[in-house]
Amino acid sequence: MDISRRGFLKISGGAAAGLAMGGLTDLGLNLNPVIAHAQELRIRKAKAVPSVCPYCAVGCGQIIHVQDGKIVNIEGNPDSPVNQGNLCPKGAATYQLAVNPLRITKVLYRAPRSDKWEEKSLDWAMDQIAQRVKKTRDETFVRTWKNPATGEEKVVNHTLGIASLGGATIDNEENYLIKKLMCSLGVVYIENQARI
Repeated sequence: MDISRRGFLKISGGAAAGLAMGGLTDLGLNLNPVIAHAQELRIRKAKAVPSVCPYCAVGCGQIIHVQDGKIVNIEGNPDSPVNQGNLCPKGAATYQLAVNPLRITKVLYRAPRSDKWEEKSLDWAMDQIAQRVKKTRDETFVRTWKNPATGEEKVVNHTLGIASLGGATIDNEENYLIKKLMCSLGVVYIENQARI
């Protein structure tokens, strides 16, 4: 049988369209039980706990499946009136936030001009951050500002040497506390990336 290139494309297109319209069920294949079985295996003995996504202020509902005190799956809650089971990319990746072997859980510090990271204690890191914030604030704090046009002096009590950038990976409560802390330090540059 001699088939031209154009004839081959017509036959292939027709076969693909037939499969797309009829699906695999016309061939006697039904993948629904296999898909349902694969989903059931992971969470079959797990306890489902309703929760809220930790990322932004929208409040999407999630179902966290816990087995033997460990999270085994996180998915959208179809009963939630907010998201009806749908999750944004960050919400869908919440499992990786909680269970990730690559997640760094220790304080790593690289000294200036060093080429290696050193493990440090959390207390050491917190002390370093506090000392550096205090030093920077003391060196850059401005009590008053003089308007060059009018010569009028105003009380400003701020620092331009520190900035704060919050994000959607921090929950609302943490962002609120960070904002209050930065305002109490006199920080002017405060931003927050709240959504995708």
